[in-house]
Amino acid sequence: MLFSSLVFLWYFLPAVFFLYFITKNLHIRNSVLLTASLFFYAWGEPKYVILMLVSIGLNYFFGLWIGRMQSKHRMRLAVTTCVFLNLLLLGYFKYFNFAVEIANSLLSCFAGGAYTLSFREIALPVGISFYTFQALSYVVDVYRGTIQAQKNIFHLALYISFFPQLIAGPIVKYHDVCEQIGNRQCTAEGMAYGIKRFSYGLAKKMLFANTFAATVDWMMEKPLAQLGTVNAWMLAVLYTLQIYFDFSGYSDMAIGLGKMFGFDFMENFNYPYISTSIREFWRRWHISLSTWFREYLYIPLGGNRKGQVRTYVNLLIVFFATGLWHGAGATFIIWGLYHGLFLVVERMGLGKLLEKNCFRGLNHIYTALVVVVGWVFFRADTLADAKVILHQMFTWENGIYPASLFVNPKVIFLAVLGVLLSGIAQSICPKLREHLYEKEVTKTVDIVIMAVLLFLCTMYLVSSTYNPFIYFRF
Repeated sequence: MLFSSLVFLWYFLPAVFFLYFITKNLHIRNSVLLTASLFFYAWGEPKYVILMLVSIGLNYFFGLWIGRMQSKHRMRLAVTTCVFLNLLLLGYFKYFNFAVEIANSLLSCFAGGAYTLSFREIALPVGISFYTFQALSYVVDVYRGTIQAQKNIFHLALYISFFPQLIAGPIVKYHDVCEQIGNRQCTAEGMAYGIKRFSYGLAKKMLFANTFAATVDWMMEKPLAQLGTVNAWMLAVLYTLQIYFDFSGYSDMAIGLGKMFGFDFMENFNYPYISTSIREFWRRWHISLSTWFREYLYIPLGGNRKGQVRTYVNLLIVFFATGLWHGAGATFIIWGLYHGLFLVVERMGLGKLLEKNCFRGLNHIYTALVVVVGWVFFRADTLADAKVILHQMFTWENGIYPASLFVNPKVIFLAVLGVLLSGIAQSICPKLREHLYEKEVTKTVDIVIMAVLLFLCTMYLVSSTYNPFIYFRF
């Protein structure tokens, strides 16, 4: 079930609100949310609810077991086993066929293709990367002594399965919400702010991301070598806008929904496209994932405490994992390593040059160019496709398709507006940014804007069946 669907907006969400707010007891409210979350997940693929329940039971058992241990050696063995089992589940469903593809390539090289492994038809459970990482953070935090093991399995189940952030984040760490599960307040101010964030997120998704997605998908269906330089750049820029409004919109909706039920989730985006370095970009883009990898992979590897060379290696390992987390394919791995390489280069000296540069505009241009080129790898189906698009971008080609074939005044207007709203307008006018994130006061103008946006999004949903979502496959 998508947040941006009529079923969710006009049936599921109102029903959950009604059941939630007619009760005053927090335990009953948690039961309502847990039941609703499992129903939400089962709507699209009922059989994979069993997989989620297995994940919940697995991590609940190991959490209790680790929490009762006295021996540090046994605790380390137990947490290693739990992490392995979690990654085994994730690996089978997400990476099995990718591993078979790699193995067959190696067999072809070294055994002349005499032996081949068979692929399997494995459907990727929606959101498995997100809820697996959340479960891992819980077990590791218990091992570290950051939190106490949760004895109430229903509390842990709600944490792992809570529908606002279940399928696309933000990745919520248990130590950030454990107190909220057992003790939280739902206020009128929080409800109003939650509706505002949800409305803005829905508009990002429906009005901006979907418009850009339709154009990008249409262009990708054409022979890429015949697009020409102008169209290739247009493709890359529109996808850059699409993925930002798609994912940040979904994060806004998740944060808004959480706030409606009394939960405070971390911000997942902080206008990443106004960054002046790739290092800053990753402090602003998908913040919950980058902080997860920093806390549970980069620092355990040694972080920057073991010398420069080891720091560079650790960064490349983390961004290899970041790329692989996003998808089982060479394009995602290259995208991750590409960003990791620029982070290494910035640590080697480029970062200091960027800081000393008096003309900040060059820093923005550098960062934007690196990010846009990187998204080409992320969007391309194969490395060969990425190579073709990049060749078109950096080698002048006229192409056979006029730009007017793909874009119309609506796309151009939304693209210009999207560039402004992705951080430029908020930087020029700080009061606009403060207003968007104002939690205490909801003004009349906010109510009018929310009503208009919800109306427009509903009309869009009624009139169109095109409603893709990028991060569903992750």
